Amino acid sequence: MTESFNPARPPRVPHEHARTGDAGGAFDRQRIRDELQERREIFHAALDSSSAEDLKRPSNGTRWTNEELLFHLLFGYIVVVVLIGMVKLLGLLPRPATKPFASLLNAVTGPFNVVNYWGSRLGAMFYSHKRMGPKFDRVIASLIRELDRASEASLRRGMHYPTEWDPFFKDYMTLADIFHYPTQHFDFHLKQLSLKQPQPD
Repeated sequence: MTESFNPARPPRVPHEHARTGDAGGAFDRQRIRDELQERREIFHAALDSSSAEDLKRPSNGTRWTNEELLFHLLFGYIVVVVLIGMVKLLGLLPRPATKPFASLLNAVTGPFNVVNYWGSRLGAMFYSHKRMGPKFDRVIASLIRELDRASEASLRRGMHYPTEWDPFFKDYMTLADIFHYPTQHFDFHLKQLSLKQPQPD
């Protein structure tokens, strides 16, 4: 059941997600499934409770409108689908091998920021709020399938990341980290939506 959207109420998130680490700790797949599904419900609640006027209103602390920021929330999950493929491939290399790649990406942070900004503006034009919900559902379903298929060994593999691209990118992240990353990204930007809270009937 879709809950009412309330940006003042943070989603239920554990401070530390259980993940497979070098010490061999068990990765809590169900916790990741739950947080993915909960964010899907929150996303739908935000869409369902927003009028056309709400969506065109500027967001808080960004240059995007609410509709553009909602697409940016969706885009964070789309990116992870791509990152999973990269980690599966590059994670097979020795750990230091991906450091130069991350350094190269850090060097082009400026152009990345431009693409990141305009990508969400253009994306919101292509994926209107009516199309964002179904797309979000498909992406979440894809991520859960990838999560269910991932072996414990693959969850421990990782690569270096461009830490200047996103505050939630760590210098080195495993596949387990990547499954949790979009929740961190989502929760951060969710607070920047300037949507009205729905009134009870």
